[in-house]
Amino acid sequence: MKKRWMAALAGCLSVLMLTAAGCGGAKTQDASAYTPEKPLIIKFSHVTTADSPKGKAATRFAELMAEKTGGKVKVEVYPSSQLYGDKDEMEALQAGNVHIIAPSATKLVGFNPAFQIVDMPFLFKNHDSVIKFWDGELGKKLLGSLESKNMLGLAMWENGFKVFTANKPLAKPEDFKGLKFRTQAGKVLEAQFKALGSGAATIPFGETYTALQQGTVDGQENTWNNIDTQKYVEVQKHLLVSNHGRLDYIVLTNKKWYSELPEEFRKAFDESMAEATKYERELAVQLDKESENNLRNSGMTVVELSESEREAFVKLMEPVYSEFAETVGKEIIDGARKL
Repeated sequence: MKKRWMAALAGCLSVLMLTAAGCGGAKTQDASAYTPEKPLIIKFSHVTTADSPKGKAATRFAELMAEKTGGKVKVEVYPSSQLYGDKDEMEALQAGNVHIIAPSATKLVGFNPAFQIVDMPFLFKNHDSVIKFWDGELGKKLLGSLESKNMLGLAMWENGFKVFTANKPLAKPEDFKGLKFRTQAGKVLEAQFKALGSGAATIPFGETYTALQQGTVDGQENTWNNIDTQKYVEVQKHLLVSNHGRLDYIVLTNKKWYSELPEEFRKAFDESMAEATKYERELAVQLDKESENNLRNSGMTVVELSESEREAFVKLMEPVYSEFAETVGKEIIDGARKL
């Protein structure tokens, strides 16, 4: 009796994971089984606010899915870690408890070290090269590399390029020597600052302002928008437009669940994701530009790099490229550099 009960429960859970329609009916691939009154539910969980580019794009995706399916599909968006945080959202996706997440690319390094590509210093020369990489053959290969983990990469949603700030002028590699910078955890980032002759301290994002204010670190790296919204201008005087690394997100879905969507829903899903991706990228660029203007007008000293000055940094990073050629993948590194 107990075994039959457990088998029935397992069957119900399987249906719930694959269709998100609840227990009590057979799994179906027939879109006609759903109506606006009883739609297919898709859960989209993410950790940023609803007003962030990621949050707005998730909402836009939900709107598009409803439009394209006549209300037969309802995407429920859960921002600000309402369902799952950074630490457990991938496990929830693999288990089918949610259907879409959009973690930072660096959070995927444990599954595939090649996602450290976003941390590789001075690898992408400009915004166009970033888009060409992720939308091209190498990016698609990387997005598809998690299928064995029951996760399918759908798209890159961007946050932006990182720049350096400090309380001392930054313009050339020598200016970094002896300074200590706040950074996220990561071996590539440690190697980056080592190549610059700097110290690196792993400090949580929410504690960075205080660390800068108290002089625990001399500087940090971040996107224009993060620097602006976190008010680092109050505790940092100098900014170098280095565009040396990236902070981007990878939109993921449960592979098995996605493969068993009714064909017309999967078509609507793909179209909606493509449109939402375009929307998110435009929003992110716009937001970053607004923050750049804010910081340039804030009194902070902003230094641009000439082509030759940038090349001096690139040359200094050659040992980093060599060190991580095997881990990240020489093909991926070389491909990104060529772009």
